[in-house]
Amino acid sequence: MLGFLPKSWAELLTRERWVEIARIVLCGLLIFVYSRGLVPIYVLWVTIAIGLYPLVKTGTRDLLHERKIGTEIFVTIATLIAVFGGEAIAGAVLMVIILIAEFIADFNTDRARASIRGLIGTVPQTATKREGAKEQTVQISSLEVGDVILVRAGERVPVDGSVIAGSGAVNEAPITGESTPSEKDVGTPVFAGTILESGALDIRADKIGADTTFARIIKLVEHAEESQAPVQKLADRVATILIPAVFIFLALVFYFTRDIRLIVTLLIFTSPAELGLATPMVMIAAIARAARSGILVKGGIFLETLAKADVIVFDKTGTLTVGKPAVESIKLLSQAFSETEILGLAAAADRRSGHPLASAVVSYAQAKDIEVTEPTDFSILQGRGVRAIVEGKVVLIGNRAHMFEQSVTTPPSESDHGRTELFVAIDGDIAAVLLVADQVRPGAKDAIARLKAAGIKRVIMLTGDNAATANVIAGETGITEIFADLLPEAKLTAIRDLQSQGHKVVMVGDGVNDAPALAQADVGIAMGAEGTQAAMEAADIALMTSDLSKIVTARAIAKTAYRTIQQNLFVGVGVVHVIGIAAGLMRLIGPIQAAIIHLGPDILVFVNSVKLLKIRISEGR
Repeated sequence: MLGFLPKSWAELLTRERWVEIARIVLCGLLIFVYSRGLVPIYVLWVTIAIGLYPLVKTGTRDLLHERKIGTEIFVTIATLIAVFGGEAIAGAVLMVIILIAEFIADFNTDRARASIRGLIGTVPQTATKREGAKEQTVQISSLEVGDVILVRAGERVPVDGSVIAGSGAVNEAPITGESTPSEKDVGTPVFAGTILESGALDIRADKIGADTTFARIIKLVEHAEESQAPVQKLADRVATILIPAVFIFLALVFYFTRDIRLIVTLLIFTSPAELGLATPMVMIAAIARAARSGILVKGGIFLETLAKADVIVFDKTGTLTVGKPAVESIKLLSQAFSETEILGLAAAADRRSGHPLASAVVSYAQAKDIEVTEPTDFSILQGRGVRAIVEGKVVLIGNRAHMFEQSVTTPPSESDHGRTELFVAIDGDIAAVLLVADQVRPGAKDAIARLKAAGIKRVIMLTGDNAATANVIAGETGITEIFADLLPEAKLTAIRDLQSQGHKVVMVGDGVNDAPALAQADVGIAMGAEGTQAAMEAADIALMTSDLSKIVTARAIAKTAYRTIQQNLFVGVGVVHVIGIAAGLMRLIGPIQAAIIHLGPDILVFVNSVKLLKIRISEGR
């Protein structure tokens, strides 16, 4: 029966909506028949009763449960005034037009909500399960953790898991917002809802159904609109205040004019209920747009606050930096060994250590295609370094204290501030010093410059690291305000101090270590929440990748959404209603024309709101 309709429309046309369509058509036909003198007046009264029933039901429920007078109450009053004032046909036509307007507004709001899932993507309902050489198609609901799933090119990944065989390129845009496919091979993670563009993968299922990252994203986005933005709450308060003022105004107009048609006309345009449409649809569209970009916003309140923020505070390690130290240079201190030999021995000694600095040495050697052998003896000296026997040589690698305790003479420090010195000694003699440093995250400097250009007055770094290291990172990122040597409590105090000065503060951290500061800030942003449930729960906004430019995008979306709400309130609702009231007072339009024009604000608000899903958003404003 619904084959002639687009699929998205067919899914939204529920049984209840078909009943509403039938009600509107029936009322319209009966009004037409009465206007031709073919049926008596009581048929028109029955028609009005049929049409007013859903309006009275909804209006009464809103009045009793939410203490809110909406469009339904205003239209019911306007229709009854028209009927008892001798304008029965005008009142009936008004009722039908409003029923149509309410149906369109409700239908389009649900379409906007449904677009969230369409924008992000979907998870298949079946999967190809592999057991040995046997393959079978099964329902997702029947899968268990540990099952092996085969995904071929062009298919969506149905579970969160790890690749155990095969390789391929996966489009992870539904999760991260990144358009460039990510190469996957054995050992790499994959996420439900992503698309395998080439290759084939055997995936061990780690999370299924509601536990997947994709499912958590959908849940967060779909429920985000429940958290009202301040401007939305303001609109509700304004509507409450306007209602008694409207009735006083109408009473005065009727006292001086005794014109029922005019009162019915003004009732249409003085209804403040459209204020309630001005913000929810914008928030739905903005949250969906952010999710498509790999940015999870937990509510409209955080979008509005982000748009108004004037201070952004960054944690250093893992936020401004990649949190992974790397060897920047090596200085030879002995002529007995070449650089290649020293690096080979040092990497072999560090091979069994799990310390980040040791991993940096091993990675540096491997990047230079130096073979890293196994040590024959290995020991870790906590807080100092390692001692190992490599190719018959005693190799020490670690800090200056380690060398001193092993009676190895070291030269005076020549390290740049912010770099860690790792000394290498071979058979009791100093051989080299490696300079190791955490690396600034790619794009950090550009992102911070764009945030400043977009209206952020102060960009601040908070770190528990020493001032020398913090200054190096600050210099490379363009940050001029630094608070170093901070304990977690001190970070919290710094946020509170900024807020006490009247600032709206955004805190950017890793979502776990910086949880107190993220919670205290007006908006907490967690970096790199891909697959990390803790990070999603810790912050108000979670970035699915550790890409600082996403913060710029999030703020741009927030500012565009806030401007759109202002346009809806002051243009889509305010201007149209002011013009309508003026035209009514000048007797230029009557009740029926007013009802038709009443469709204008709904259409303007809808069109202006859903544009957020598609328009290009400038990040420099």
